[in-house]
Amino acid sequence: MAKKNLANFIHTLSYDPVVGQSERYAIWKKNKATLWYYPAKRRKYKESIYLIYSIVNKPYILDLGPSMSLIEAFNTAGYDVYLIDFGIPAYEDRHLTIDDYITKYIQQGFKRAIRHARTDSFTVIGFCLGGTLATIFAALDNRHIKNLILAVSPIDFSAFPDYNNWLMALRENELQIDELIDKMGIIPPESVKYGTRLLVAPLSFSHYLALLNRSGEKNYTEKWARMNKWTLDHIPVAGETFKQIMNDFVRDNKMVEGGLTINGEEIDFSNIQSNLLVFSTKNDPLVPSSLCEPIMNLVSSKDKSFVLFEGGHAGLVAKSHMPEPMESWLRAHSTSI
Repeated sequence: MAKKNLANFIHTLSYDPVVGQSERYAIWKKNKATLWYYPAKRRKYKESIYLIYSIVNKPYILDLGPSMSLIEAFNTAGYDVYLIDFGIPAYEDRHLTIDDYITKYIQQGFKRAIRHARTDSFTVIGFCLGGTLATIFAALDNRHIKNLILAVSPIDFSAFPDYNNWLMALRENELQIDELIDKMGIIPPESVKYGTRLLVAPLSFSHYLALLNRSGEKNYTEKWARMNKWTLDHIPVAGETFKQIMNDFVRDNKMVEGGLTINGEEIDFSNIQSNLLVFSTKNDPLVPSSLCEPIMNLVSSKDKSFVLFEGGHAGLVAKSHMPEPMESWLRAHSTSI
């Protein structure tokens, strides 16, 4: 039995699963970015869903495979889905900024989705840093966003519990990073990967022990292989984008303290009046709930809820169904057709 489990363990490590298998169509492209349309099995709701994922990971975590796909769950429940996929930046994209992501990709892609869906009422869902961008986008123009859902999305960058000394050095200008980033041009995926591992260690190794213990369980190893592929599959980050994240968000905490501008326009989060659902997880070393919850006090939304789930950073998406109470909240805030 031990030999068989070891063989299964080794096989799972070398297995390269096919991901992103839901039916989809590219309806808009710009530079490296693509707007994907995922049609519902049978559309039941007026409001389509517009997904915004992080800029440091590939978005196929939302569509890992059959019965492990949040997008599939949305489609099955009757929602048309649009995903803005930013693609993989290269050295020529080193000057790409947060402003560009918001106005040239998210905003323009949203306009295309509105035309395609033939509705002016959407649910926008942002994940991780994609939720941070979704919040800024919603503050710029809230007219067509009926519902805003933010999943494990950092808003208040004032404290990362394990890195306060490092943050203090950055905020006291004892740690200079701009010149280094300018010389690099673009942050390579290896740096993103190892930076993430520093944040989540020893969790980045414990899942291998879990696999060894459960290597005889087919369903578990299949999901493990897909999650592990995504975990190791980081993408580069444009240098100017990374500088903005480190300076405007992490150092100056402008999301909460104020002063954040996009193309010269100061962002006021009280402009957000959408129905708001914010959720975080109890065991998330990357984005603890203390970073997510402060958005509740910044918006003007009258209907707003904060939910804390069991599990970790990515555990909510690799399922055959939407997590509760997200499913019931979305149903209650959508218009049947």
